This record gives sequence, C-alpha cells and structure tokens, in this order.
Amino acid sequence: MKNTFGESVSVTIFGESHGIMIGAVLDGLASGIEVDEDFIASQMDLRKSVGALSTARREADKVRIISGVFNGKTTGTPITFIIENNDTRSKDYGELAYKARPGHADYTAQMKYHGFQDFRGGGHFSGRITAGLVASGAVVIKALRKKGIYIGTHILTCAGVRDRDFNNLTDDINTLNSLDFAVLDENSKSAMTEKIEQAKRNGDSVGGTLETVVTGFPAGIGEPWFDTIEGVLAHILFSVPAVKGVEFGDGFGITEKFGSTANDAYCTENGKVCTKTNHNGGVLGGITNGMPIVFRTAVKPTPSIYKEQETIDLNTMQETTLQIKGRHDPAIVHRARVVIDSVTALVLCDQLALRYGTDWLAE
Repeated sequence: MKNTFGESVSVTIFGESHGIMIGAVLDGLASGIEVDEDFIASQMDLRKSVGALSTARREADKVRIISGVFNGKTTGTPITFIIENNDTRSKDYGELAYKARPGHADYTAQMKYHGFQDFRGGGHFSGRITAGLVASGAVVIKALRKKGIYIGTHILTCAGVRDRDFNNLTDDINTLNSLDFAVLDENSKSAMTEKIEQAKRNGDSVGGTLETVVTGFPAGIGEPWFDTIEGVLAHILFSVPAVKGVEFGDGFGITEKFGSTANDAYCTENGKVCTKTNHNGGVLGGITNGMPIVFRTAVKPTPSIYKEQETIDLNTMQETTLQIKGRHDPAIVHRARVVIDSVTALVLCDQLALRYGTDWLAE
C-alpha cells in the first residue's frame, strides 16, 4: 500500500475509519512557515458532517499537532497531525465482513489483502481518512496565500442542477472559501439541497462535479513528460475517494472546437504575457503558463445507500442481497470540496519546492 505522496514536500496518511485515530505526516516544509491552528480548525469545519445533507456520524475532528511546530512556526522537521475517532458504531458493519457493498472497495480490498483489512466503515479506504489531508492542506494553503496564490472550488453540478460559472475570480474565490456549501448562486444551493434531501428520503444518493480555479500561480512549473502539472494533479485527485473523472480547461469539450477557437491567443497586460482566453486551463505542454489553472473533478454518488442491493457472500461465493445499515451521506460532493482544495495545495507546494527550493515558501 502506498500512502505517501510528493517528492520535495510529501504527505503520508494513516489510520482507519473506526480505528483509535487517523492522521497525516507533512514532511519537507521549510522552517519558519506560519501554522495557524484556528485556520486549520476552520478548514476541518468545511469537511465536517453538518445537518440533513450529511451522515449522522458527528466527529469533533479536533486536530492535535504533536511534532514539527514550535511557537506557531514550522521547525523544518515532519509535522504530525492526529485526529481521534470518537463517534464510531462498528456493530453496524458486522455483516460487511463477508458481504461486499456495491460501489465500495470491499471486494477489491479482499482480493488484495486476503481478509486482513479493517472493513469497519470502509477502513483505510474510507473518506474519513481525508481529514488528515485537510489538516495538512490547511498549512500549505495559508503559505500559498502569502505568496499570492489562491485556490477556490465550487459545486458546478449536483443531481442535474448547475451553478453559475466563475465571474470575478478574486471575489468568487473569497466567497467560496467562507461557505460550507460552496456554490456561487444561492438559487443553485436551494435546488441542489432539495435534490439531495429527496435522494435521502428515497434511501438513495447523488453525485456532482467540482470546478477548481487556482490564481496567482507562476508560469514555468511542471516536469514533462511524466510529471506534468496536469499529471501530478490528476494523480492526487484520483486518490480522493469517489473521484471518477478529472478534466483540465475545456476538457472533453475542447474536442468540439476548431483549432482556431481552441487555441488561446497571446497578449500582454501590464507588461505581463497572458492569453485572451483560457481553453487550456492554464497549462501547455504540461507546464503552467501563468493563467489561472482550471480543472473539474467528477464525484460519484455515495455508494452506501439504504436500498436493498444485490451482492455476493465472500465466504460461500453465493449471490445474496444486502441492506446497508449505519449512518451515511446522501451526497459527499459538498464535503469533498475542501479535500480537493487541500490536495491541490499539497501538489502545488511540492511542485514549487521542486522548482524554487523548499525555502521559497518560507516567510
């Protein structure tokens, strides 16, 4: 199992959904970078289960930093975050020791780990493990902002409802980063939440698409051929549970254009090279061109639903049915938003350190 990501600045995740604790180790950061524990807590709140749109499992998600920080600054040694699991109901998962839940990693984990995996709540495959990524991401998000680099993600679509597009990037990103349900149009929120609540009443779930924009990122970052900026971002984005698709710029839609309209014409603005359009999402040849990095992430419907489903008994290899119990999200796209922001920040921080050195992010 590979649980470490990054070359110069790396993050390692650990723990299981129903274990004693989960967490992460952030390694490679320069000394002297501010660690704002209040900001970490606010980022964790964006990921929390809140209200009828999320699971009834309520974790405090209080982050304890046990190494790598002294007097509010990084020391340059590994930063270890731990987050206790307090609201677990493992009895809800007894039947799942041998019945594979459709849409989950139960069967594939069984094939790889031969029954030794912790199946409770999805174990190490649970979205719960992303809490450590959010804690780690909060440190580098703050560091990137001090360098003028901002990340914002909104729920572009959910259950067939579409939010408005980005307009004024600075204002929109600032707005999104203060919202627990990140949409740019209040009417979109009402329509989306209604769809999620309807799915919940039906014992079902819905998915959605997240759209992310990064502003202020310099040109010239990326390592072609095999560590392009798109490649490393896609790598970590596909590691987030429930992500099934990633596209940059116009994505698949660019195939419907002519070259004359797909190309981004160059111009200058205040002595800086830029492009008149951004169909390529701020990346050419796998290297950033200084325009906003734009990508979208597809998040599938939560696989844990209350409807009866067909499955197999892994002990007898007989077909059977499964009625999932426990507490589950009717949608996770709104909670995944801050996870996407966090892993994006971790990749960008690593790529900047590879280009400029680790001290570049220090104050």
